[in-house]
Amino acid sequence: MITSGKGGVGKTTVCANLGIALASLGKKVCMIDMDLGLKNLDVMMGLENRVFYDLKDAVEGRCPLSRAMIQDKRCENLFLMAACRTVNIGRLKLEDLTTVIDQLQDQFDFILLDSPAGIERGFQYAMCCADEALVVVQLDIAALQDSDRVIGILLKEGKTTIRLVMNRVNPRYIEKGISLSVKEAADWLGLEVIGLVYEDENLIACNNRGVPMAFKRSTITSQCYTVIAQRLLGEKAALPKFKEKNIIQKLFG
Repeated sequence: MITSGKGGVGKTTVCANLGIALASLGKKVCMIDMDLGLKNLDVMMGLENRVFYDLKDAVEGRCPLSRAMIQDKRCENLFLMAACRTVNIGRLKLEDLTTVIDQLQDQFDFILLDSPAGIERGFQYAMCCADEALVVVQLDIAALQDSDRVIGILLKEGKTTIRLVMNRVNPRYIEKGISLSVKEAADWLGLEVIGLVYEDENLIACNNRGVPMAFKRSTITSQCYTVIAQRLLGEKAALPKFKEKNIIQKLFG
């Protein structure tokens, strides 16, 4: 599962881009939007117009699993199961959801559960179905405090494989002391950092177009997600070096 201590730290962005990165490495990936009522993952992927059946339909048996999964035409190994905007996840039965996840495990190398923040029911359901957790964190005190609470819940429920993804890391802010450092955040939470994603001013535009940054292979953001994917696969991969654009590069891309 991919989760966070509060909303707005980028967990859906991380889920979408990590799914692309894993699929690009040859792994068969299914991303499931567990954030019922918000339904952002299909929009971020640019697949909202192809949603006919969703997670609720699959869980309640109104369609075969294959009909609820959307294959991304840009990446043949990547599939999405969308959430339903109008249904509270609390109305779904956990045992039925678990059955669906178990069936998918036989078909996919990775199932990424885009979980809501730790206070939501969807978080509880995702936690019950997940083998491990990636907690998306930003480098500020409030985000760390919220993440610490979520990590405590995960540990209490017996989840022992919990790793951190540091999102929107700005080396310039760290250098000036405006932001905490990655090490300070990791020490605060006491967990392994599996990767980080640098802040990128192009991110919002890409998300709005339904083209996540991981599709843009030459960008440092795409490289960050590739490193996270490689580390999930047990490979040793070094983080890409941050290089700030000068004014000429900003003007001409």
